[in-house]
Amino acid sequence: MVTDPKVYVVEDDPGVCDCLRHLLGSVNIPVETYARAEHFLETQNGGRAGCVVADVCLPGMSGFDLQHALARRNIRLPIIMITGYGDVPAAVRAMKAGAIDFIEKPFSGQLLLDSIAYALKVDGQVRSAEAQREQLGARFARLTPRERQVMDLVVAGRTNRSIASEFGVSEKTVEIHRGQVMTKMKAAGLAELVRMAAVLERAED
Repeated sequence: MVTDPKVYVVEDDPGVCDCLRHLLGSVNIPVETYARAEHFLETQNGGRAGCVVADVCLPGMSGFDLQHALARRNIRLPIIMITGYGDVPAAVRAMKAGAIDFIEKPFSGQLLLDSIAYALKVDGQVRSAEAQREQLGARFARLTPRERQVMDLVVAGRTNRSIASEFGVSEKTVEIHRGQVMTKMKAAGLAELVRMAAVLERAED
């Protein structure tokens, strides 16, 4: 079950945590803070929406270690890395590993809020696309093997007559299968069915 989006701050400096709680609270963004990456990972099951703001240097597991641990678990929360010193190689490393942003302390509150707003937007878009794929996958699973074959040929541009000839059935039978496909997939027309097929194909890649 996906929860409402939150910002998960992983930072061992209590002063920074207090600052971020106040900053995010001022714009009504829920926040949870963790002093260690290990503690944050214990709470993660893939169903929590939002983004992570993590310090690069943490006791025990570092911000980079956290980034890789989330990736291994296929938890795709956007990550904003923060650091107390200018470190270009660290910034490059974080961005290459998929971080949304890399911000140096002391940072502007507005700069961080802008970065968080972008991260939350990205997370929302990703989760919306995943929900759509799951919904379409559930509809596709209701199709019979023959209906799936008909759907594949229909979205490939084949006519009812051509499909009927390939399967050795009447055009009327193909029309019935095609109608069932449209009904079960809840497609308003051929163009929408083609878009659905494209989404399902990407989900398999």
